[in-house]
Amino acid sequence: MLLKMQPTESAPRFAMSIDVEDYFQVWAFSKVIDRASWDGFSPRVAAATRRALDLFDRTGTKATFFTLGWVAERHPELIRDIIGRGHELASHGYDHAKVFDQTLDGFREDAGRTKSLLEDIAGVEVIGYRAPGFSIGGRTPWAHEVLAELGYRYSSSAHPIAHDHYGDPNGERAPYSPVAGRAFVEAPVATAEIFGRRISCAGGGWFRAAPYAVSKRLIDRACKSIGGPVIFYFHPWEVDPGQPRIRTAPLKSQLRHYINLSRMEPKLERLLADYRWERVDEALGFTRASTAA
Repeated sequence: MLLKMQPTESAPRFAMSIDVEDYFQVWAFSKVIDRASWDGFSPRVAAATRRALDLFDRTGTKATFFTLGWVAERHPELIRDIIGRGHELASHGYDHAKVFDQTLDGFREDAGRTKSLLEDIAGVEVIGYRAPGFSIGGRTPWAHEVLAELGYRYSSSAHPIAHDHYGDPNGERAPYSPVAGRAFVEAPVATAEIFGRRISCAGGGWFRAAPYAVSKRLIDRACKSIGGPVIFYFHPWEVDPGQPRIRTAPLKSQLRHYINLSRMEPKLERLLADYRWERVDEALGFTRASTAA
């Protein structure tokens, strides 16, 4: 049974998040780029993530960085920079494998390994998790319980819309407690409803494709109806318009990935100025994670 969290009457809260992965690690290219070849690509994730960090510094934004363990192993200085600038470090799994493509035991190993790895590098407790490709749902009824057992306090792995790769258009839009007897929260990313249809206003390709005024209107609508924080996300490669092109990928995947990359950073700067953005853990009412043992 899902236990809904009670909405509060306080001012709306807005949580900014960034899924830290490199341009060649995205799911849209997974059919043409094998994981075994990743080390053969020239990495751009550290520079792109620091571009986002500088943007956050300019706008007074705090955010949550859901980070691949694969990236953290190769760029430990980036992880320490994220922490040093006052942001939350959270887990995005080790190598971007979707949860529904893993066994229960495989998922436990992946999520536990990544949590320990991030904590060892950063020296802080990691309490948040986001599934690659928003891949926690009906096919993974065990996932939230595994995360709770591993010591995570929340997940932001649900994108409750109709989509060809993920999502549940009938899923909860507000934070809820999916594990009976445990203080564990699932916090879906932001959606709005227009004429009975649910639309994403959580970021990513939707934000890059839509006019800014449309995105803002949807976010304003979401903050009045979700009953929890409006959670937005993007990726470092979205503020890196100079990244190499993967021409072997399907045209649909290329369109989704490359659309309006050059316009993303200015749009983000407007968004960050229009709302007060904070870390996901703090928007959900958690205190800042303690120093790891």
